[in-house]
Amino acid sequence: MKHSMSSESESIRLSRRQAMRLAGGGVAAGLHAASHQCAGATAQTPASGAITIPDSGASLPTEDVTFRMADAGLDTREFFAQFFPAYMAAHPNITVQYDNLRDNDLRTTVTAGLQNGNAPDIFRLPGGLPLAQLVSEGQVAALDDVIPNFAAWKEAFPASSFAEGINVFNGQTYTFPHLSPRYFGSMLFYNTAYMQQAGYDPVAKSLTWDEFRDAAMKITAQGAGQYYGFLLAGGVTGRWSTFVNNLARMTTPAGPGSFDWRTGQRIYTSDAVLAAIDLLLAMNSDGSIFPGSISLSQQEAVANMPQGVAGMFLTEASNIGSWRRDNPDFEFGVASQPQPNSGTVYPLTTGPAGMFWVVYGQTQLPGIAGDLLSFIGSEAGQSTWQSLSAGGPPLSFPAANEIEGLPEQAQTAYALYEELVRIGPEPAVRNPDVALVRLESRAVTPDFGETIQGIFTGQLDDARQAMQDLEDREEQELQRAIKAAQDKGAQVSRDDWTFPNWDPTRDYTEADYAALS
Repeated sequence: MKHSMSSESESIRLSRRQAMRLAGGGVAAGLHAASHQCAGATAQTPASGAITIPDSGASLPTEDVTFRMADAGLDTREFFAQFFPAYMAAHPNITVQYDNLRDNDLRTTVTAGLQNGNAPDIFRLPGGLPLAQLVSEGQVAALDDVIPNFAAWKEAFPASSFAEGINVFNGQTYTFPHLSPRYFGSMLFYNTAYMQQAGYDPVAKSLTWDEFRDAAMKITAQGAGQYYGFLLAGGVTGRWSTFVNNLARMTTPAGPGSFDWRTGQRIYTSDAVLAAIDLLLAMNSDGSIFPGSISLSQQEAVANMPQGVAGMFLTEASNIGSWRRDNPDFEFGVASQPQPNSGTVYPLTTGPAGMFWVVYGQTQLPGIAGDLLSFIGSEAGQSTWQSLSAGGPPLSFPAANEIEGLPEQAQTAYALYEELVRIGPEPAVRNPDVALVRLESRAVTPDFGETIQGIFTGQLDDARQAMQDLEDREEQELQRAIKAAQDKGAQVSRDDWTFPNWDPTRDYTEADYAALS
């Protein structure tokens, strides 16, 4: 069997002439022209007129300009491959250069652009590049100054979409939650034929850790070298942390980053985290992991799964639409991530607000940035997004996740997200001065994902010691940032990270915050 590899990036670069042709030939003709410049893009074209470009009231340039956007993710690629041709047809003087990159390449592109003073006008926040750091350095623009009718636009978002210290700093908003907070990146996607042959039905009964490992071994044996039990996007360090962190969090109370909010302490050295690492190592020792996983980007892993290279893949719902369009013969199912072998099964805790795209602080085209984000961050825009994506992740506006025509796999995934996720506490909501700590914070390296990757590859031979080192470094950085913020007048302490009344089985509410005051 030949194992396909997706291209490293997908780009749309339309000339003014092509954009003018869009205006005369509709979206379908424009996307056909774009397809020759969007290597590997196979998004189907919506019917002409399916995308309506609203007038946001933004002040747009009248001269010929090129607007740059750097992004990552199959669901976003699919939407923008259809949206930008329509946008340029509506604005023939605007050429959009849209680059959909591998996760690591996105980080490299954005970091280099910021250093050189030439970052994309809009870019998706790369992993490991804290928003607070970019705000403190003046590298990102406040949306208050970019999006027309900003107050009304922001007010339309669901409750808890914005929080000081998360996407708001010093009262100004820098990004918005594109996705629902009830979302995680380790849902089980599986090849139904391979799984049935192995004797498991993850929908009828969620796989335990032991069953997950056994299913991977059986599928690998069935494949006889042609396919394997488990696929991992190992070239993205965040995927390692997602695997370990999320599996561990179902066995013990823990929030994002393996943080026990009841004590305010990270638990990287907990039995749950170490057991999840052991599971990953055991599956590798079994020979159940697709060879080459260590270097695969997320996009490459997503592209390989429908080719039949593996039976199971822990990921998010962003691949549903692309698989259904690009690989209509691929039969796949969606189920809960592997659950503990015994004991309490805890839901996954996420934060109350999120982030996604930001506007470059030195952009010369803020009007275009505001015009685009005004639509994308609206109920109408998100409903259009889901319609074009035909089954992407759950978006922040609930109405967008309830439109007609969503595929069964997407509906199943959305129901599982609601069932398995709870909204946890947020220190910055409790004490807004926590935002000042985050402005002082710097990412530690190696981080959680890099450390797990090092353990997997054998560069680190003592998992417990490596996790203890990580825990110590992150705590030292937090203490340093707290002290730096205090020196600048912040009324904040380490206790602001402790929530003794947190119950991981339910959402953390305003009443819970009030009970601590």
